[in-house]
Amino acid sequence: MITYPFNYKRAKSVADAEALLKTSPEAKLLAGGQTLIAAMKMRLAQPSDLIDISGIKELNYIRVTGDAVVIGAATTHYEVASSKEVAKAIPALAHLASVIGDPAVRHKGTVGGSVANNDPAADYPAAVLGLGATIKTSRRAIAADDFFQGMFTTALEDGEIITEISFPVPAKAAYKKFANPASRYAMTGAFVAKLKDGGIRVAITGAAPCVFRVPAMEAALAKTFTPDAVAKIAVDASNLNSDIHGSAEYRANLVTVMTKRAVADAA
Repeated sequence: MITYPFNYKRAKSVADAEALLKTSPEAKLLAGGQTLIAAMKMRLAQPSDLIDISGIKELNYIRVTGDAVVIGAATTHYEVASSKEVAKAIPALAHLASVIGDPAVRHKGTVGGSVANNDPAADYPAAVLGLGATIKTSRRAIAADDFFQGMFTTALEDGEIITEISFPVPAKAAYKKFANPASRYAMTGAFVAKLKDGGIRVAITGAAPCVFRVPAMEAALAKTFTPDAVAKIAVDASNLNSDIHGSAEYRANLVTVMTKRAVADAA
């Protein structure tokens, strides 16, 4: 039997985790492990060390002010979904967290892990980009528009750790997704937000290799915030995902359908 040994280390703080990463260049951070553990089982990832940050209290919190919902990176999806404060401030964010995966995933998976992994079909990137959130790391603050750079690719540098994400409280917002019936990942999901300054943001996940905005829909909704405003706006299918679950053309249609539904819910 072939084995792939690794060292397990439990970080006591963010600073401790950073120090451990410096001494082990091939190490991986472990929070909820919902992606990493599966990748290791399939031999797609072979880290030399697992640095467990799930027990760091300074990464697990939800703070709500009049202007923002700030969530620590190690906060679980379940904690976000069940937070009455989040549900009151940004109902769309609480709803999004409640439809991630299944109960086991929601109780173990973390906000920071989902955003750092940037899976093409993950839900949280849509909320981060759709609300224009700010990702705070152990080194700096990164705007959502600068963070997501491609499939499983972000602006994070080696050894950089997400510590919290600040979501601006919008005037109104909603999230709708067409979920894969088996995995519950988004085949296409649309997060629509009307910000307090009047700005409109439409973020799409699941349809392409990376979460993206739709400027044409944002411009149309800025004129009239109704489902009909985006009903005839289609995205180019040439850059969208195509697999056994749905063609690129099918996903292009879902972008419009899910956006219409999200606008209807938000309005």
